Amino acid sequence: MTRFDRYMLSQLFVLFGFFALVLVALFWINRAVVLFDRLIGNGQSALVFLEFSSLSLPKLVVTVLPIATFAGAVYVINRMSGESELTVLQSTGSSPWRLARPVFVYGLCVAGMMSVLTHFLVPMAQAQLNQREAEIAQNVTNGLLTEGTFLHPAESVTFYTRQIDADGVLRDVFLSDRRDPGEGVIYTAAEAYLVRNDATDELGTTLIMVDGLAQRLSSGDKRLATAQFRDFSFDISTLMSRSLSGSQSIRTMTTPALLGDWTELGSRTDNSLSTIAEEYHQRFTQPFFCIVAALLGFATLLIGGYSRFGVWREVAIAFGLLVAIDGFRGVAVDMVRNDAGAWPLMYLPSLVGLALSCAMLTHAAHPGWLARMRRRRGAA
Repeated sequence: MTRFDRYMLSQLFVLFGFFALVLVALFWINRAVVLFDRLIGNGQSALVFLEFSSLSLPKLVVTVLPIATFAGAVYVINRMSGESELTVLQSTGSSPWRLARPVFVYGLCVAGMMSVLTHFLVPMAQAQLNQREAEIAQNVTNGLLTEGTFLHPAESVTFYTRQIDADGVLRDVFLSDRRDPGEGVIYTAAEAYLVRNDATDELGTTLIMVDGLAQRLSSGDKRLATAQFRDFSFDISTLMSRSLSGSQSIRTMTTPALLGDWTELGSRTDNSLSTIAEEYHQRFTQPFFCIVAALLGFATLLIGGYSRFGVWREVAIAFGLLVAIDGFRGVAVDMVRNDAGAWPLMYLPSLVGLALSCAMLTHAAHPGWLARMRRRRGAA
């Protein structure tokens, strides 16, 4: 590797790290707001919030890496073009293919990082996240009960208890159930008890309210009906969202675990062959797309040449091409989800992007070939 290659690689990785850090921070803040509201609002501690946030980071990084790869390549080539570094290198005999070598190595390194994430870190983090979600959901005391706080264990459901005694008795209970759009119900009780039913495979939780009042408001005729009760049982099992501990998702399995008989794996995880094929090949196409993003940004800006007004038009074209290829990837994924035998289509968008990059590099190496072909046709 020459000194120029090391210089360009260092520039590419510095800008890649900057864009990756900024984009991950933006995506993480957006997700953290929703996660914070859901966890802290349900009585979880800040440590649980930090744990869930860290476990969601690998998946966020996978989303951000192709964008950061493209942005780093475009920024470095734009700066080198503006400072006439590319012009000097090309005037000394460096071909576009030679200049593309450090960009290809850069894309290859990012693809290696992406491969570690998609094949191992993301499935492992997702498996740990699912396990922690199931543990918290099954812990009724932590998931539903926090004295003196209005909690929202599910959408349109509000729960409050003034005090929880040492023996588990709930004092001054308030429960609002607005899940039915046509009817809202409010339960209040002097005390209540939680009863866990583990006799069957399905975990059941019942709230027994004592000496209370039920108020039922009909939205249609605006009529309020009230009823006092000595004791009343309310099934809150549906409010305790949890994943089935007995089932295993293919998204929580590392790639080596996906190798083997997909028919047996589909029956064990309750997934179709097309779903398994899409998940398996997606883990290979995502790293490949990082190489395409780097080369596409470099090649598009290179054919623009030097201009006093910059290469923003080429930047817009490169971004448009990247968005179009990524949209093509989405179409290919939908086709594979419908037919597992169509899995080669998932590699087609990246191959198209690679072919476009090679065509643009060829055009940059022989800029007058179109004019020469027209002159030959005119002479003929």
